[in-house]
Parts: sequence; structure tokens; C-alpha cells
Amino acid sequence: MKKFFSFLSIIILISSCKKEDDGLRNGYFWLYGSGLKDKYGEEAANGISEKWKIKTVHAGGCIIDDELGKKINRANKNTLAAITKKYGKGWEAKYHKDLEDFVMRSADVMDVLIVNKMFRNKLRDHNIPIDNVNKQVKELDNQGAYEVTIANSDLKYENKECFKVAVNTKNRTVNLIK
Repeated sequence: MKKFFSFLSIIILISSCKKEDDGLRNGYFWLYGSGLKDKYGEEAANGISEKWKIKTVHAGGCIIDDELGKKINRANKNTLAAITKKYGKGWEAKYHKDLEDFVMRSADVMDVLIVNKMFRNKLRDHNIPIDNVNKQVKELDNQGAYEVTIANSDLKYENKECFKVAVNTKNRTVNLIK
């Protein structure tokens, strides 16, 4: 029963993908994938999604049927054409370079955060040890601006997000957003 509802929601998700402004959906290009999730690749893709306006959506598990595979391929083909139209030929190499570089930039963000007194106080307020920070980093621009959401996975689902900060790695500043 659970598999049926999961499969049904995937089909609805994919079939409801209407073309909006040259491949955009809610302001983002949506690329669908299936198979085993790559946690670090997914983290990097989410981290640069604001910059590129590309979201990756997991649309199926390791085994998918032929029909779903065709829908995924068809949707991705149209989206990739729209992305190429916007960013030009060769965008894939730049995108993948940004994915690779994101890991280092994310470490730079943590370097700024770890020495910031306000950040450490907020962690203490939420009972989060400095060596176990559960964070989601989003790159906002090429100028070193990031949005970092801090969560506490020990809390109930609706209360996991504790606070957000804006981090600038160029001038090494941290500002509380929420």
C-alpha cells in the first residue's frame, strides 16, 4: 500500500509538470532522477540551486518501470534544452565545476561560523554541540554570500529548523535571519 501511494505521488508529480516560461517551474528548472541517492551530490545540488535556478528531484527508486523512465527522460530532455537556451552551450561543465567547488566553499562557510560568537551562542541556545551541526548551506551569489539553515535532528519534525544565518565568506560576517 505504501509503495502504491509513493508511486502514485511520483506519477502525479511528473504528469503535473506543465511547461512554464520556457522550461521553468516555480522559477526553477526541474531535473528528475532515479536510483540510489547521492547524499553529498544532492547537498551540493541544493547548495547551488539558487545560483543556477536548477532543482534536482528524486522521482523513483533503484528500480523503475519503463513508462516512468520514459517520462523522466522526456521531461529532462525538454528541461535540458531550456537550460541550454538560457545558459548556452557548455553550461554543464560550469555547473559540474560549481558542484565540485561547493564542497570547499561549504567548508569555508563553516570556518566563518565556527569562530562567530553569535553563532556559537545560538547553538548553545538550541542545545546543538558545535561538533554536530546539522546545516543546509545555500549559495546565493558569486560574492561569498550564503544562507545557512541550522537544524536539530533530535527535535520533532515540525521543530527541526532552529535558525537561519546569512554568511559572507569574503568579509567573514554572520547575520541572524531567523
